[in-house]
Amino acid sequence: MSGRTQGPGPAGDPAVAPRPSSALSGVVGWEGAVNARRVAGDIFRMGRAEWLTAAGWQQAYDDGVRTIVDLRNPGERSRRPTDPVVPPAALERVTVLNRPTEEPGHPELAANAPYMNHPRFYLDNVRIFPQLIAEVFRTLAHAEGAVVVHCSAGRDRTGLVSMMLLQLAGVPAGQIADAHELGIRGINDWHRISPYRHPVESYISGDELEARVADMRGSLLQVLSQLDVEPFLLRHGLARSDIEALRARMAG
Repeated sequence: MSGRTQGPGPAGDPAVAPRPSSALSGVVGWEGAVNARRVAGDIFRMGRAEWLTAAGWQQAYDDGVRTIVDLRNPGERSRRPTDPVVPPAALERVTVLNRPTEEPGHPELAANAPYMNHPRFYLDNVRIFPQLIAEVFRTLAHAEGAVVVHCSAGRDRTGLVSMMLLQLAGVPAGQIADAHELGIRGINDWHRISPYRHPVESYISGDELEARVADMRGSLLQVLSQLDVEPFLLRHGLARSDIEALRARMAG
């Protein structure tokens, strides 16, 4: 698998803020992909799949991708007028599986307003929807070919799953936080140039960005100190063979 990479910004855009030097994996250069990186082995992460161009889908296929695991709720899975037009044939060789991490409208989600946009909400998500989270990992363990996991921004739902995967792989907490920081900065970079005006978020820089990164990093490290991923998954239906399949994927 080639795992072609590019500079830190989306679609080759230059970096606008320093990246943590010890973070895992480089940016994946599939045309149109936003916030796309390798998690480990043959598992990748990114923002909305609709941002990929036809050429980007071909590049992902060339890198071995055969499965997309979409963490969004069904109502989020739609095109925007600014998305590239992609012929159906570009998608036919890739299986797209919808595996939401939450149930929209659940009363306990009210505290996560306007949505799960910070690691301080991750433990609630895991606590409220353990079976949904476990199903994501079961799907990843048995997915065909290389697999891409994504949500909307590629930061929080994707960040939660990536964090848990990396803990399973034995990656130190500091390096997991470095990888998560790339996701924060990556989608922020995209907001600077995106043709779509996000209803809640916008590009930030300087001290405001660094304060947000530090706050989110601290929360992520706290989550990692409180969540033991392997026993959690075993309690909620995964077999040890599933865990080992995930580790084997990430070691490849």
